[in-house]
Amino acid sequence: MLLLNVDTLQNAAVQGESGELTLSFFELATKGGWIMIILAFLSVVAVYIFIDRFIAIKKASKEQKSFMDNIRNFILEGKIEQALDTCRINDGPIARMIEKGVMRIGRPLSDVNTAIENVGKQEVAKLEKGLPILASIAGGAPMIGFLGTVIGMVRAFYDMATAGNNIDVTRLSNGIYTAMVTTVGGLVVGIIAYFGYNILVARVSNLVTQLEAKTTEFMDILNQPVK
Repeated sequence: MLLLNVDTLQNAAVQGESGELTLSFFELATKGGWIMIILAFLSVVAVYIFIDRFIAIKKASKEQKSFMDNIRNFILEGKIEQALDTCRINDGPIARMIEKGVMRIGRPLSDVNTAIENVGKQEVAKLEKGLPILASIAGGAPMIGFLGTVIGMVRAFYDMATAGNNIDVTRLSNGIYTAMVTTVGGLVVGIIAYFGYNILVARVSNLVTQLEAKTTEFMDILNQPVK
């Protein structure tokens, strides 16, 4: 009798293990319905913008150590063409700003400074391309997720109302799945976009400080007496 009970328990355990309900991430995501498709698209856009802008800003922040020294020597020696060639060889926002300043040598210093600042603003605007979209995703993705939550709860209550006394748990759970999964999806996408946006803004801010420093350094060169 004892052996029979042990065998019965073992069989039940095997059946329990074989009948265990598992749910993959993909299956869980599909429970969110069409809202999850929108969130998946937004996540791809957010990641693409972050990687693209991160690489562009990192490339723009690179500077050859001897660049400004060469510019200083050429300007003080009156070799304007060599200074321009040096700027054109070094591709980057700093080189393009200094090139504009070198081209304005001989004009009032206020005009030279204004020309350099205008180029700097254009370069920063290029680097900030896509950041408003990333900020919109950071704010909009959670709202879209909450929209899915509302839709899911409306669906769940509608199923309860139409079922009467014969409530189908399966149909009811579909609405609850939609409500919960879209909330999580929206928050995840929003958090990723939010942190990505702030990282890029911080790096752009550092680059702007670097551009301002190089502008000041160039203007100091123009104030030095020419040899």
